[in-house]
Amino acid sequence: MELNERQKKHLRRLGHALHPLVMLGNSGLTDGVAAEMDRALADHELVKARARVGDRSARDLALGELASRTSSTLVQRIGNVGLFFRKNPKLSRIVLPD
Repeated sequence: MELNERQKKHLRRLGHALHPLVMLGNSGLTDGVAAEMDRALADHELVKARARVGDRSARDLALGELASRTSSTLVQRIGNVGLFFRKNPKLSRIVLPD
C-alpha cells in the first residue's frame, strides 16, 4: 500500500504512544516472528517492532524484509524500532486522511 506524506504523518502520530509488540533478536527474522507480526497486524493494523540485530544496515534489511513478508508498509524507523501499517480489509479500525 502506497501512503502519502499526510497519511504517514497521521500514522506516526497514532503510533507514538504504542509499545513494540514484536521483537527481532539475534536469530533475525524467522518464520515465527513473521507469523506473529502478521497476527499483530491483523488485530491492530498499526504495530511497532523492535529489531536488535547487528548494525544499522542489518536492522534496515530485517525491517524491510519483515514489511515485505507481511505485505505491510514500513511507515517509520527510528533507531531499532519500526512502525508498520497494514489495512484490515474486513474491519478497518484506522481511517486514513486523503
